[in-house]
Amino acid sequence: MKIALIAHDKKKADMVAFVKEHVHLFEKHELYATGTTGSILVEHTGLNIHLKKSGPLGGDQEIGAMVANQAIDMIIFFRDPLTAQPHEPDVSALLRLSDHYEIPLATNKSTAALFIAAIEA
Repeated sequence: MKIALIAHDKKKADMVAFVKEHVHLFEKHELYATGTTGSILVEHTGLNIHLKKSGPLGGDQEIGAMVANQAIDMIIFFRDPLTAQPHEPDVSALLRLSDHYEIPLATNKSTAALFIAAIEA
């Protein structure tokens, strides 16, 4: 399964903790991430992750293009709903593409945990 991992700045520590908790599962899949999130995850987990650009520099759009080309199976995107993002249109486009192409997208830890449980079942 091809899984994209994205986290806004205030959610990066949560993403690291989540991936570390489920590293046994993530190491079995092909991982993609936006640049900063991916670099931090590689540093803290040692996982092999294909890095895209940082979100504000086009990384969300790169993941969106993968969705449109049916090259991603799932997205875990820990969003910060309380902080305005300079690239909000890119975030909205990614959400819209995920809906259109029916790609599962978790935007918080609780939903991501359900996705992980489904994969492990």
